[in-house]
Amino acid sequence: MEISRRKLLQLALGAGALALGGGAMATQSLIRRPIPRTGESLPVVGLGTWQTFDVGPTESERAPLRDVLREMVRRGGRVVDSSPMYGQSESVVGDIAIELDAHKKLFLATKIWTNGRDAGVRQMEQSFRRLRTERMDLIQVHNLVDWRTHLGTLRRWQEQGRVRYIGVTHYSEIAYDDLARVMETEEIDFVQLNYSMAERGAERRLLPLAAERHLAVLVNRPFAQAALFSKVRGKSLPPWAAEIGCASWAQFFLKFVISHPAVICAIPGTSKIRHLEDNLQAGVAPLPDAAMRQKMARAVANL
Repeated sequence: MEISRRKLLQLALGAGALALGGGAMATQSLIRRPIPRTGESLPVVGLGTWQTFDVGPTESERAPLRDVLREMVRRGGRVVDSSPMYGQSESVVGDIAIELDAHKKLFLATKIWTNGRDAGVRQMEQSFRRLRTERMDLIQVHNLVDWRTHLGTLRRWQEQGRVRYIGVTHYSEIAYDDLARVMETEEIDFVQLNYSMAERGAERRLLPLAAERHLAVLVNRPFAQAALFSKVRGKSLPPWAAEIGCASWAQFFLKFVISHPAVICAIPGTSKIRHLEDNLQAGVAPLPDAAMRQKMARAVANL
């Protein structure tokens, strides 16, 4: 997959520069969407840290990630999503954010992933230390683990001003019924779920429910954990993809995800700056309308 995407980017980014005109990639603004409960807006493409930011303390390991975070901030990106289950990712994000003096420009989202109130408090306190912040933008109950207990703690912390937004997450369609029940009954601000051109189950119930309940949706697995790149390996983009500003398959896949009206932000993970640039370009107008989304889905289904 890595080699395939590199080759795609060498061609696609060059084509995009010609189509968009010189330095467009560095200057065009990212589309922003409002968080329904408050109206605060976020850029539609962010950064996930699973595996990609789980590195050691050496300069050779952290330098590429510093470049990625610096470029994301420079391009107007904000959302960085992490978790205690992602190894050293929280610490790496926190350390680099301090080095770049970027905390005020980032929207830091992390998770709680344990059983029991006291264990949950300890884990969240650890996340504050690792991410080097006194106030977290978003804490989510990861994979719904002991969600009733942790949402109680999070509501108290939200009232105290320690956490701005609270939510729940999952990554698999097998949990959609449980996720829907929480969305229907609990006062939360965000839901994070998997959604891509290869995993469209959320369209049936969860995305409409999020819109109805005024919940902000973060999307994980927007490339179906690289399965989409495998599907299009050796395939050319449809010529009409240029109508929505797509110069690569990554942009094609991401524009489909973020064009759904319920989606606030997609969080593809990467440790490579060329992939970050490609991903962020998907967040630049135009986005596909409903008819174009159907056309895109048919094109991928027929490959």
